[in-house]
Amino acid sequence: MRISRRKVVLLLVAGLGTVCIWAGTAMGETAFQDTPSGIRALPGDVLPPFGQIDPDGTFHATPRDVPAGFNLGPNRPPESIARGPSLAVAITAAEAALNTCRHSGYRVGVAVIDTEGKVRVLLNADGTDGSHGFVAMRKAEAALAFNMPSSEVNDLAQSDKSVLKRVTLSMLLDGGAVPLHVGSTLVGAIGVSGSAGKIIGAQDEVCARAGRDAFAAQQK
Repeated sequence: MRISRRKVVLLLVAGLGTVCIWAGTAMGETAFQDTPSGIRALPGDVLPPFGQIDPDGTFHATPRDVPAGFNLGPNRPPESIARGPSLAVAITAAEAALNTCRHSGYRVGVAVIDTEGKVRVLLNADGTDGSHGFVAMRKAEAALAFNMPSSEVNDLAQSDKSVLKRVTLSMLLDGGAVPLHVGSTLVGAIGVSGSAGKIIGAQDEVCARAGRDAFAAQQK
């Protein structure tokens, strides 16, 4: 089972003989902190440590009595205070990117992420297989980390070893993602995937830039 790197508390579930691992729930911290296994995992992919089968085939049942502080109820503090586009602005940007590609005859996925690389909006056009949004998120991770279009990161990584050392396994360097700024401040990134074409990622980046322009227009 995937285990959080945060402080954990062991709980024996009465009558079930099952040990569940509970993440700490300090102010502003979510209990859903079961970190993904695998170094290709995307930011923000955290799960509760129950209700699943682990790699050994053991089912970790949901306990009947939750520890104090786990279920914080409504109106709890934000789980994240990372800077990034608001939901409304992120949706506007994502839809602008998706529609730009759609008007050119492409079905794509779009991802908008915040400064921690966590997704704010993930959209897949009708008729896609659902994978493109996650590829778009990986492109956006690259644009965010390097504060430049993912196509430029791709070019640099082929000739500059110092750049390549900063590339993580959760990134995809094909063209299709651009950073988002408020003034000169980096606040996130938008990625697009699925249009293909003779130059992989070129049309995706056209659409991502349309999303960036829609984002910028919301800041005025």
